[in-house]
Amino acid sequence: MNLQERDPAASELFRRLHEGGLLVLVNAHDAGTARLVESLGAQAVATTSAGVAWSHGYPDGDALPLDLLVATVLDIARSVRVPVSVDVEGGTSDDAEAVGEAVARLVEAGAAGINIEDGAGAPDVLASKIAAIKRTAARRGLDLFVNARTDVYLRGLGPAERRIDLTLARAELYRAAGADGLFVPGLVNAEDIQAMASTQPLPLNVLARPGLPSARVLEELGVRRLSAGAALAEAAFARMSALAAAFLKNGESDALLKGAMAYADLNALMAPRAR
Repeated sequence: MNLQERDPAASELFRRLHEGGLLVLVNAHDAGTARLVESLGAQAVATTSAGVAWSHGYPDGDALPLDLLVATVLDIARSVRVPVSVDVEGGTSDDAEAVGEAVARLVEAGAAGINIEDGAGAPDVLASKIAAIKRTAARRGLDLFVNARTDVYLRGLGPAERRIDLTLARAELYRAAGADGLFVPGLVNAEDIQAMASTQPLPLNVLARPGLPSARVLEELGVRRLSAGAALAEAAFARMSALAAAFLKNGESDALLKGAMAYADLNALMAPRAR
């Protein structure tokens, strides 16, 4: 049974979370981290494509097989009660209709929203994918929040002084195709953020980066969504790498166990809950 069947209001709730205030998303990479994030008070859970790929032993960048992504979404949706948004990278295919069908599988697995990105590709390609996703969802009676990610700032596309205009042009193309939100990773300058939020109608999503204004300031600038992205997965892998390397070198237990969550607490956190 999928998430929308368990909670028909999940997609509606996720959409409402973008209408006012700032939605802060701590991106999870599996069911356990999703349950942890939810327990800390998160209003919704989003996945990080990089973290999910790494947890399965794949690199980020459209390398994770769709079946594994669907299985991950099923596990996360089983584990949490809050809406789930899924990072689908480029949509698993260059064919728009195939992307629509792939995303439909993720919605049926429990996704209330998705991120889909243009990367280094042509904007028209992503617009076609968004339109196909919306058509497929409508045929199946599915509601879905599509967050269109554009990488103009992240990849440094075009001259710096033209990036606002380039991003706004893509935003309008994606909005016309059916996008519900605009994700601009790499956007950190307050003036540019305010211009982006006030000049186009889609809820603006930014990514945690060095130099990004505080959550309070972001909300004042008009941002509606702040994502941690792969940052927590990167931190977790770094910490595990340091601990594992030290233990392999000296076999000492004290440093390995210092600061760890208690076994009983973690086990209780993962216990099945009635819905």
